Amino acid sequence: MAEPGAGFDSRGLGLRAQKKLLGKMSSKKIAKAFIDDTTGRILDNTYRILKDYKGNKKEAEKVMKNMIKIVIKVGILNKNDQFNADELKLATDFKRKFNALTMTVISFWEVEFTYDQKFVTSSIEECRQLLQDIIARHLTDKTKGRIDMVFNTFADHEFLNALFARKGNMGPLMDTIVEDLHKQIDEGNL
Repeated sequence: MAEPGAGFDSRGLGLRAQKKLLGKMSSKKIAKAFIDDTTGRILDNTYRILKDYKGNKKEAEKVMKNMIKIVIKVGILNKNDQFNADELKLATDFKRKFNALTMTVISFWEVEFTYDQKFVTSSIEECRQLLQDIIARHLTDKTKGRIDMVFNTFADHEFLNALFARKGNMGPLMDTIVEDLHKQIDEGNL
C-alpha cells in the first residue's frame, strides 16, 4: 500500500510556483527589490542603450524583462540546490567566461582601437551555450527561447559596432556602465 501523499512533491511544487510567480513579476519595481543599486544602474543604462539603438521602447523592455526573468529563475534553481555536479561545473565555467567577457568589454571600451567584434560575439555565444546547458533539464522551451533572444540581442554585430563607436550617443551611458562594472568587480560581485 502506498504511503499517504506518495507521488506528491511539495518541494517541487513550491519550486515551480516560485519560478512561475517570479516569472510573471519581472517588472522594474520587483527587480529592484532583488538587485543592488549598482546593478540596477547597469540594467537601467543597458535599457536606455537598447531603447536608443532599437528606437523601440517595447522591444527594449522585452529584452530587459527576459533577462531579469532568466536571472531570477536560475537564482531560484541555485537557491533550491537543483543543479547536479555537472551543471555546477558548467555554472563555474559560465561565471568564469562571463567575468572574462565583462573584463573584455571594459578593456575594449577603455582602450581605443582594441575592440574586436568577432571576439565579443564569440564570447557571448560561449556564455549562451553554457547557460543553455546549465538549465537544459530544468526550464521550459519558452525560457530557453528567452535566453536565445537576450543573447542574440547583445551578440548582434550591428548593435556591438554601434555600442563601441566612440562618437556615438551611447558613449556617456557606456562610460557609466563601465564605471559601475568596475565597482561590481572591486566589491567582488562579478
